[in-house]
Formats: sequence, C-alpha cells, structure tokens
Amino acid sequence: MSDGDVNDEYEARLADLERRVRILEGDATRPGAGDGPGGAGPVAAGTGSVTYGGAVSLHGNVRWNIEYDAGASLALDPVPVAAVLDALGNPARLAIVRTLLRGPATATELQEATDLTSTGRLYHHLRALSAARVVEQESRNRYRIAPEKVVPLLVLTVAAADVGEQLR
Repeated sequence: MSDGDVNDEYEARLADLERRVRILEGDATRPGAGDGPGGAGPVAAGTGSVTYGGAVSLHGNVRWNIEYDAGASLALDPVPVAAVLDALGNPARLAIVRTLLRGPATATELQEATDLTSTGRLYHHLRALSAARVVEQESRNRYRIAPEKVVPLLVLTVAAADVGEQLR
C-alpha cells in the first residue's frame, strides 16, 4: 500500500469518526453532518437516515461511507435516479458493469466477458450506461467505472437482490 493510499484511508476513517461523534453529540442536523464522498446532504432530525458504505479492493482500494436523510431521499430528482436504475435494469448492461467493477476494460474485452455477439449491441449498452453516468470512457476504446461509484454500484446490486428476496 502506498503512502497516498494510507493517508487516504486515515482521512476517510477520521472523517467517518468525526461524523459519528457529531451524531452522538446530537449535532447531526447541521449542514455537512451527513456528508460523505460525493456530497450527500445533511441529516435532518425526525425522518431518520439511510446509510451505506464499504471498503473494497475490486477496482483499487476504495472506501465509501454516506448517510442521507430518509425524507430528503424521497425528494431527489426522479429523472437521474430512474436513468441509473433503467441502465442497470438490463442483464447485458449489468454484466458490463460487473466486468468493469473489476477494473477498466476495452470494448473487445467487454464483448468477450459479456457474450454479446455484436459490437453494435455492446456500444448500444455502453451509450446507455454512459448517459446514466454509470460508465465512462477512459480512452478511445477503453471504459471504466469511476472509483467513487464502485461501492454505490455494489450497494445497488445488493439492494436489488434484497428487494428481489435473493438474500433471504
């Protein structure tokens, strides 16, 4: 592990501890109290909160913790939320995402890993994933998932499995 990774890990742990102390001290309603990487909003009193996080080594070492007000989550703009859910709702697209969660890949590697028979179909799915901001093009023929999206995408996968009663 490099010095930068160690420093990032300590900073993430310190930020998480500071957030927990604010919650324990009853100061969870002030702006920034629920902030995590990616800019979640404050946790408001009374409605509860939704929290998720993780530390994974699928796509480099990624740590992510977020807490968001439950009531405010119901007021999020439905268009981008639905775009992400729609993009992930296709088995071929989910296979692309699962492949990219392990690291960047070329179009050829994605086509082989997902058993898509035509490059046209692959690019159709990549466009939908890119439009929803799930996948980004790293270079001319190489795609990736940004590190800050790794844990949220894994959480979406696990949450969908839970809602579909696969985890019970």
